[in-house]
Amino acid sequence: MAKRDYSLLGPDGQRAVETGLAAAEWYHTEVPRKEMKALMQRSDQPAIRDTILLYGAMILLCGAGIALWPSWWSAPFWLAYGVLYGSASDSRWHECGHGTAFKTPWMNNAVYEIASFMIMRNSATWRWSHARHHTDTYIVGRDPEIAVMRPPAFAKLVLGFFGLPDAASYLPRMLYNAFIGLTPEEKTYVPQSEWPKVVRVARISTAIYAAVIALSLWMHSLLPLMVIGLPRLYGAWHHVMTGLLQHGGLADNVIDHRLNSRTVYMNPVSRFIYWNMNYHVEHHMFPMVPYHALPRLHEAIRHDLPAPCPSIPAAVAEMWPALKRQLAYEDYFLKRDLPATARPYREDFHAAALGHPLPAAE
Repeated sequence: MAKRDYSLLGPDGQRAVETGLAAAEWYHTEVPRKEMKALMQRSDQPAIRDTILLYGAMILLCGAGIALWPSWWSAPFWLAYGVLYGSASDSRWHECGHGTAFKTPWMNNAVYEIASFMIMRNSATWRWSHARHHTDTYIVGRDPEIAVMRPPAFAKLVLGFFGLPDAASYLPRMLYNAFIGLTPEEKTYVPQSEWPKVVRVARISTAIYAAVIALSLWMHSLLPLMVIGLPRLYGAWHHVMTGLLQHGGLADNVIDHRLNSRTVYMNPVSRFIYWNMNYHVEHHMFPMVPYHALPRLHEAIRHDLPAPCPSIPAAVAEMWPALKRQLAYEDYFLKRDLPATARPYREDFHAAALGHPLPAAE
């Protein structure tokens, strides 16, 4: 490829549409209909349990942080609170946005709105952004949620662990949405009927942040911002880490999720924070399977997938050299071996559409 243009209004996106790469039919592993129906069964119980644990822990940690403020003894409580606020909210936004976390729709919608605010995303805009992400996963010029572009911007990746690029992008866009409307790129994937909702959500968020900042100024204290706003920065590191592992160093412009997504085995705490999204190949193949059924889905289709990374450190060790190599060679990606029981990667469309074979790891 020539240098990639990630703009949703640029030539790469237009090329993807013209070649049929956009909105293409993706490869998926065959699963018996009866088994898939059982896997897709929704239930309120697991998500109610996890939501009570999450918000209960947040209330206790925040209460301890407030009680010990401004002593340094409050720091561990704020750090833990921050991870739940600034990272667990990402997975809750994600799953409830799919409408699969709870069986009851209003529960999904309630947690989705709360989590969207906490993770600094316009709930109306990002619902459609994520739909596009699943339709055109890591298709350059089509997917608005590509976390690692080529060549990788390492300074931005590092700052991301402190939530700074996201906040710097969100806050001006929040004000733009609140007082002007949708950006030209947002208009390419948000239906016009939803535009008033985007503006309404942005205005509500603007009012909340304005009230919190005003309270901080009145109190001459950062304490209100430690509860609302700043945790999105100091607690972002976990969701950024897991987010980079989803697709980092893997293929773009392909229509086989085994080539562009990564499954990673994780410890129970990270799995709770991440809500089982570490089973990421599985999730992209079958996005309507609830988070609590993803381990069972993994067992059902693992014969057709690359071997999962055995841990977070192992996944980082796999991804990092690939990202460094992409600095010099943008077309490079890590192509992971398939087991003998798997069907071959779907590569023909990619080669035909772009005019050259897939580059692979050496």
